[in-house]
Amino acid sequence: MIPMKLRTFMLTVLLCTLAGNTSAQQADGNEQQTVAKQLQQLRKEVIALNRDLFVLEEDLLFPSSTQVVVYLSVDVGTYFKLDAVELKIDDQVVTEYLYTDRQVDALYRGGVQRLHIGNLAQGEHQISAFFIGLGPEGREYKRATSLTFSKDSDAKALELNINDATGKQQPEFVVVEL
Repeated sequence: MIPMKLRTFMLTVLLCTLAGNTSAQQADGNEQQTVAKQLQQLRKEVIALNRDLFVLEEDLLFPSSTQVVVYLSVDVGTYFKLDAVELKIDDQVVTEYLYTDRQVDALYRGGVQRLHIGNLAQGEHQISAFFIGLGPEGREYKRATSLTFSKDSDAKALELNINDATGKQQPEFVVVEL
């Protein structure tokens, strides 16, 4: 795993070296255009390499045999205005998130947030999510939901979902395995 600072430093040194080489060759106009094209192509390759390094780094940090990902989605939001979420896995807090109005609006418009990515050993686990916000008639609301799930050798994806139950005129909070 290459630390982010080292990766950034290597990319900066590479680009500075190329820029220094190009300044020495600026005598001829045609050579400048050729060097500029080469420099542009090299920049594209460096960006692609950086993307590939990020993917490799994520694969090393979160291998599929231990990976668990938790997403959050909201359906409509008429009966509940989300303010914060606290996520626990096996009674340990793994994520606490406070939302801005723009983030809540994005969730209401169909956005899905990757709330947590981490590693878990194979076996039985319990996830608990606590939702804090404003419920019907502007009252403060704190509700929880939980799910016991089994982690096997494949990556596990879970979704926290906030739905409006129109019959009850109350929000529903569920955890779903994807």
